[in-house]
Amino acid sequence: MVKLNRIYTRTGDDGTTGLATGARVRKDDPAVEAYGTVDETSAALGLAVLAASGAGGVGAELRPLLQRIQNDLFDVGADLATPIAAGELPGKALRIIPSQTEGLEREIDRFNERLSPLTSFVLPGGSPLAAALHLARTVCRRAERLAVTLAAGRPGQVNPEAIRYLNRLSDLLFVLARVANDNGRSDVLWIPGANR
Repeated sequence: MVKLNRIYTRTGDDGTTGLATGARVRKDDPAVEAYGTVDETSAALGLAVLAASGAGGVGAELRPLLQRIQNDLFDVGADLATPIAAGELPGKALRIIPSQTEGLEREIDRFNERLSPLTSFVLPGGSPLAAALHLARTVCRRAERLAVTLAAGRPGQVNPEAIRYLNRLSDLLFVLARVANDNGRSDVLWIPGANR
């Protein structure tokens, strides 16, 4: 259980922060960059949740899913903030598990059934909800890239399922953005060379 009595501690004034293990690292450490960007993804999803509140039926359908994903993203952040220790026992640390990623895949399949195949790339926009989902998608992709960098620099210390989860989440957010654009009918399509 997390308990926060004081918001400021002054322990980070020297440019360091603590990982979940208690180890102190620089605030630009790859782990901090990765889990910090996961936090940004959750914040961007918060804007999507807000946009969903004013988006009628589709918003009411997507809002609970987006809120569940925000909760999962805290799990992802905790996972990335806790390097895997040699001999770590299963269940010792909070880790993303395959069923969480598989849940995203089921949602992708369910929502993608409504959509017509794309004939062009989609530009972020359309409805406010779709635009917010596209923003969350791009931040999620950055979080994924940073998690990949972290894993490459610290072999065996990063849960590969956390990376898979982020990869699948960005795919789901793309699909949901199309759903929020009247099941793709209001997507803004890229027209190559349109302004030459």
